[in-house]
Amino acid sequence: MKNICVYCGSSAGSRAEYAEGAKALARALVDNNLGLVYGGSNLGLMGVVAEEVLALGGTATGIIPESLVTKELAHPALTELIVTRNMHERKAMMAERSDGFVALPGGLGTFEELFEILTWGQLSFHHKPVGVLNVNGYYDGLLSFLDHAHAESFIRPQHRNMLMAHTDAGKLLAAFKEYEAPAVVKWV
Repeated sequence: MKNICVYCGSSAGSRAEYAEGAKALARALVDNNLGLVYGGSNLGLMGVVAEEVLALGGTATGIIPESLVTKELAHPALTELIVTRNMHERKAMMAERSDGFVALPGGLGTFEELFEILTWGQLSFHHKPVGVLNVNGYYDGLLSFLDHAHAESFIRPQHRNMLMAHTDAGKLLAAFKEYEAPAVVKWV
């Protein structure tokens, strides 16, 4: 693995623990010699994770659509900033450049990106690990809902297990190294 895509909020959220979780993930990335690929903003948790990676000497690649460059204030000091035509191109490029995906706390955009990349894995469009850093229990409700969807036979066990969750960034990345994509695809 060379690069990890991080999905997270352009808001810092209401708790200091969220920024601390973003910094912990940044440290774990640098400690494991992994580059950051993310949405390119300097706002919220996006800015926190990028700033920490850069401060620790790591590499940070931002990918942002041109329509958001001024709205989200593209980070001015990244290792690389790529401006795309639209969100679809942004997400495809983030996926191509990444060897795994982590969601920090975030809002609708974070959820959308997380579920899209999980769906791509379920359909065998990629075989890369996906996880959430469950800072301060932020993803407890989502994880419980996915368990419910599994119990109701809408998600197969092997697909439910595709989404890893941990409260420790280093342990989540260690689990990524052991990840094996499920052999059963959605339509089988």
